[in-house]
Amino acid sequence: MRFTRDELLAFTGTTVPDFIGPDCRLLIAGINPGLWTAATGAHFARRGNRFYPALHAAGIVDHVIDASQGMRDDDARALFDAGLGITNVVSRATAKASDLTRQELVDGGRALVRTAERVRPRVLAILGVTAYRDAFGERKATVGEQDTTIGGARLWVLPNPSGLNAHETVASLAVAYREAADAAGVPDLRNSR
Repeated sequence: MRFTRDELLAFTGTTVPDFIGPDCRLLIAGINPGLWTAATGAHFARRGNRFYPALHAAGIVDHVIDASQGMRDDDARALFDAGLGITNVVSRATAKASDLTRQELVDGGRALVRTAERVRPRVLAILGVTAYRDAFGERKATVGEQDTTIGGARLWVLPNPSGLNAHETVASLAVAYREAADAAGVPDLRNSR
């Protein structure tokens, strides 16, 4: 798939459905869908996003998923088999997360609580400390496990995999994601390779 800038901009404001299977142990919440994600209907679809390479490096999935053309059935199965679900703090697609208002993040935080209460994962991981701070009013929050739960789930704030988060690498993201996966009881597939 290829999109022109205008074609992508036409997806501004659209939503992408949650990607949550029947046995979600680790629910990962991005900040909000990007335009490429909205265009393809697959979370973290933008080429160059480090989310799926980090999941693979962390042993959460057995191969690097390429969602840039949409989510293939075998890739969806790998994520569901791992007990992984994907949602967003804010459902509205934008060109940049900075296009969101603080009120959208606060409202999105409330909606995320309802999602966690409905899904009941062991761990809820929010990707992006600034988004977490804004959504939940936790001004001093840092990356890592938090001292609170949401919907009964242990809460982790993890680094955002966007290329705009330049000080993170696939390797450093993998370490953080593995910690949350361990807390959720997600098997480490690196031990079976």
